Parts: sequence; structure tokens; C-alpha cells
Amino acid sequence: MSFITSAHATAAQVPLTTSQMLGQKLMLDFRYYCGESKKPSGDCRAAMTTLPPELSELISKYDIGGAILFAENVQNTAQIVSLTNALQSAAQQSKSQLPLFIAIDQEGGRVARINREQATSFTGNMSIGATYPKQGDTYATKVASAIGKELNSLGINVNFAPTVDVNSNPNNPVINVRSFSENPKVVAELGLAQVKAFEAAGVLSALKHFPGHGDTHVDSHTGLPRVDHDRDKINQQDLLPFAEIIKTSPPGMVMTAHIQYPALDSSKVVNSQGESMIRPATMSYQIMTQLLRHELGYQGVTVTDALDMAGISDFFNPVDATIETFNAGVDIALMPIAIRNRADIKRFEQYMAELTAALDTNKLNQEQLNSSMARIAKLKTKLPQSSASLAIANSTLGNPSHRRLEAELALAAITEVKNDGVLPLRDNAQVVHLIMPDRQKCFALEQALQTYSKNSLTLSCTSLQAYDPDIAHDAIKQADVIIAAHASPPQSAVEIGGMDDVKKLREHGVARNVQPEALKALLQYGQKLGKKQLFISLRAPYEISTFGPLSNAVLASYAYNVDVNRDKKVTGPAYTALAKVILGIAKAEGSLPVTVNH
Repeated sequence: MSFITSAHATAAQVPLTTSQMLGQKLMLDFRYYCGESKKPSGDCRAAMTTLPPELSELISKYDIGGAILFAENVQNTAQIVSLTNALQSAAQQSKSQLPLFIAIDQEGGRVARINREQATSFTGNMSIGATYPKQGDTYATKVASAIGKELNSLGINVNFAPTVDVNSNPNNPVINVRSFSENPKVVAELGLAQVKAFEAAGVLSALKHFPGHGDTHVDSHTGLPRVDHDRDKINQQDLLPFAEIIKTSPPGMVMTAHIQYPALDSSKVVNSQGESMIRPATMSYQIMTQLLRHELGYQGVTVTDALDMAGISDFFNPVDATIETFNAGVDIALMPIAIRNRADIKRFEQYMAELTAALDTNKLNQEQLNSSMARIAKLKTKLPQSSASLAIANSTLGNPSHRRLEAELALAAITEVKNDGVLPLRDNAQVVHLIMPDRQKCFALEQALQTYSKNSLTLSCTSLQAYDPDIAHDAIKQADVIIAAHASPPQSAVEIGGMDDVKKLREHGVARNVQPEALKALLQYGQKLGKKQLFISLRAPYEISTFGPLSNAVLASYAYNVDVNRDKKVTGPAYTALAKVILGIAKAEGSLPVTVNH
């Protein structure tokens, strides 16, 4: 695609009204839309896959600056191309004619919004980190280049990636395998490679989550985390990747974190309930302007993490949240107010009126607004100018070279942590019992083992979601080898999809809470019987300290996602890679990117 040179650059130089500038500083989500429905907007679950006229009109009328897409909005290639073109067409009807930032969370691994059967999702950042000792930044570059090309072909011009949080907390519920490593310098090097590759592919990158979400035990989707590091530790650990990348190759955007950092800013803000609280980074002038812009020298566009997350929305209404965010010097408010039906459009109009009034009463600063608008307009000159092409998208998404790269990364990341004579499976290990987190993962590993085994295997499986202990014990008794796998911690809101699914997250979590003890009991039973046992960590490898002592061999894959193809077969690059290592077809050459006691 070519880049904007004259048309949009000229539009960006046209003086904008206050309301137009405020609109440019908003990035809205249209994840669900129920039109005339009288139900509460929170109950709307109709995916917005085509742009309704009233939403197109809203974008045009208010000069909205951006939109973020979720899995519900991106169901197949033709539909995505049509939707992104419609969104840009709506922006072209605005008075400024400035193009939209169309963003998505396509990090790879756990956080990948586009259908895995169509787009190449890869196995994520920690798997890239596992390849670093042997491959350096090779996979970071190649993966970001492939993801960037696929997004660009669809008309998506902003990727909220890479995540450069340094995962130093084993109990981190939201980052974990989304981090490259616990080593800040490794995170910086791999994050830098991805920034360069995304932007070379025509997609703006967004470093997140500033000033660092790696050492938290609270998910900011469901609460407000606090980091109590002193300034030296913050500089050496949390800030280092941001500082190094900004100094070397500044990204198009930096995304804020809804986290309190008292050592960076201990000032208080009065929330919408009238209570005084330490400012989250998202609302901190000290962090978002003094630190990021003046100390680190970043002059690009800043964007909040979603303002509907509990770390903000539990304490602030949409107007107050937006005002505090803008006064901190942040350029774009992401998802400040939900629009799910026509009644919400009226709410949005009132929201915009209150923001305009805040400028009139000096609750918002006009000079800050002007500076912010200049940064946004400048960045928009870098956006692709031409419409997305279905033909190009069809040939780009999930193309054979990207699929080969996906498989190569999955295999290169597999890490052998321990092996006491179990791997590879010998000819006398014909009866294998799997213990897996759920039935789909059973199918994925079963099918991979059957596909690549030269010998006939007898496979059975216990799903930890629901099983009969007597049947599981009988299967363990009969097996030559036990292969058990687990994925911890449980899914967070970000990988399920966002705040609309927190209820689903909590319901899911109840079932997951009993799984570690159930798995431990089954492994103890197999150990008592003297069975050869392999444990596979499918996600954050810290759990190896619990299950490793009960096993003769341990592998880590850092990924567990499955795909159901058109033949109804359950597959996944991590399972194929695991099967090849288990059967001795390939060696495990990855290294643990985090410290694990085993």
C-alpha cells in the first residue's frame, strides 16, 4: 500500500473546531450493536460486523479519530475488508476528512482477535523469548512482519502490540506468557525488533503497558493494581524496555497502564464517588507527560488502555475518566463510553457536550488539546491511503509461508526442562494416557501423536473439566506412559475478549480453580504406581515447580491454543511441535525465559 502524502496531510492542516479535536481524541469500540433494542446496553450481544448507518453518521458527525475491533467484529476476510473500508468511508464524510486509526489486539499467542483458521496467530511472546538464546531477535522480527502484513491487507492500521512488560511476578494473571522474558534487556531487544517490523509492514505499533504491568498480581480488567517498586528498580526493570525502544526507534503509539505507581506519582485524585485515591498511571501528568515525554523523550501519540476496565470504571464515570486522562497529557481515550444501541448514541451526544463544556470552564486545557491534536494529525499522515483489497487480503492471510513460520516458532520454542529417560517415547510405550485441561486439548494432542507416530499408539484421555476418578485411575493403571498438561493461570478478560465477558470469565474460573489439585492427585496416583510420567506446561512455566517433582520429564510450550479446521479436526501448532519432540522426530531447543524452581 502507498502512504498518505497530500490529501490527508492537507486535511490535517485545516483548522479544526474544539468538538472536532475532541472527537479525534476518541477511539470507540462497536463490538456489539443492537440498534433499536430497548434492553440495557450491557445485555447486547449482537456482533457488529457491518457498519449501521447511524454509527457511520456518528463517526462523521463527531470526527471520531479511531475504532478498535474485537473478535466479534472480525469474522472472515471479506467481511473484515468490507467493514474497515466502511469505517474509513465514514471518516471521509467528516469535515476534517482525517482517516481513522483502526486498531486491534493482535499480539499473537493468547491475544489474537482474528479467526485462527484464517489469520496466522503464532504461539506468542514468551515462545519467542524461549528462542532468544539461539535465535536472537529472528523470530520477533519475522512474526511481527507476518502479523503486520496480514493486518495491513485487511485495512487495520494500528496493532496494540508489542507487550513489553517484564514478567517478574509468577502470579501475574494478565501478562505472563504475553511477556517475552523476565530479563528487561531481552524484552527491550525483542520489543524493538517487533516495533520496527510492524511499522515496516505499514501498521503502527503501540508499546504497552506504560510504565509496566509485569510485576502485578491483579488484572487491571477486574481491579486496580499497585506496584511498590522504588525508583531504581522501576528504572532498571519496568521502564527499561520502554526507554530503550523510544531512544532507538520510537513507536507510533504508547499505551498506558491502569496501575498505581507511588514511587512515580503519589499524588491523589478525587474519584467520581468523592473518594481520594492515588492516581493510576493513565491519569498521571507526572507519569504520562513529565516521565514519558520530558525524561524519556517520547514525542509520539499516547493512548489509554480501555477506560471501561475496572481499574478505571470502578472509580470514575466516563466524563471524569476522560477529563483526568486528557489532563494527564494522554492523546487518545480508548473505549471511554459504550455504544450498543440508539439510546447509547444519545448518551454519547451528552458525553461530548460535557467534554466541550469542560473546555469552556477550563476543566480541560485548550493548549494541551491543540498539542495533542498536532501529534494525532502528524501520525495520521503515515496511514495507508488506499482502500483494503479483498484479493490482496485473501492471498496474505494465513498464506503458506506464514503458516510455516508459525510451525517453526512453535517447535523452536519447545523447552525440555527435565528428562529422566522418558523422552522420546520408546517402542514399548504403546499405551499412553493423556490428562489434559479440556477435551479439545485432548483431541489436539491425540491427533498430533497419531499423525506423527511410526508405531500404533493406544491413546486415552482424562479431561480435567469433567471426569470420573475411577475411570481415570483405571486408565492410568493400564498405561505405559502418562502425559499430563496444564495451563496456568486461568484465562484473563483480555484473552477472552474484554470487559463484556467478565461474567463469563468468573464462571469459567470456578471450574478452573479445582483443576490444579485434581491434576496433582492424578500424578501422585501414577507416581505411586511407578508410571513414567511427562508433564507439559502449556502456558506460564512457573507451575513446573508444582508438577515437575511428580514427573520423570517436563516440557514447556508457552502456548495451548487449538484450531478446529474444516474437517472438524482439532489442531494447533504447539501440539504438533510437542508431538514431534515427544516422538523423537525433533529436539527441544528452547530455553526457559523466566526462572522456575524444578
